[in-house]
Amino acid sequence: MKDAHGRPLTGRTSWRKFAVLCVPGFAATAALAIALANGALAASFAVSGQQFKVSAKSLDGDGFVQYGSIDKNARGELIPVAVTGIKTAEMRDLCQSVVTKLPVIGSISLNLTAGTGSKPVEATDLFVDATQLSGDAGFNKIEIGRDASTLDKGPKGGQGLQDLFGQQADDVHISSLKQTAWATNAGKFKLSGLSMKVNKGTKECF
Repeated sequence: MKDAHGRPLTGRTSWRKFAVLCVPGFAATAALAIALANGALAASFAVSGQQFKVSAKSLDGDGFVQYGSIDKNARGELIPVAVTGIKTAEMRDLCQSVVTKLPVIGSISLNLTAGTGSKPVEATDLFVDATQLSGDAGFNKIEIGRDASTLDKGPKGGQGLQDLFGQQADDVHISSLKQTAWATNAGKFKLSGLSMKVNKGTKECF
């Protein structure tokens, strides 16, 4: 293409428009940098490249909080997650599974079960970094839409970044719990009746 004087047109950048478009990106990057510097990552370790599934017949917890955050893997990639924090929790018929695909061998499943008898699984200061959660849930004195940085009913450190969405409740009950997660942290984790098996093929909790 040519201009009115017959000269060829070359690509041009409107730096003013470019700056306007980039401001939100720069702001988000700066906020993320501050968050990383302040140790605001969800998990306190680099997560693996595999998500795992967790199910339970029921979960009862005191001191519930939930907010958005970020995990980071060993490659330095950032992964958005929804963090659920519970001060004390009991789970019945807990199942955890992860499937690994290996060359030649194919899929290998690692399955863990616990709390299937009269004694439930017990956890304190529990944090789960999940991408999916379902079940039938009930809460007492729930606060929805609270600033994530002001959450105060969950475990120590159970807060998100300022201005981000958060919710909390005095206690929570979830039946038929199913979730897909990147990481789980707990101050204490007591697995009564623990059983772990490795199976060839795909065998998941749900």
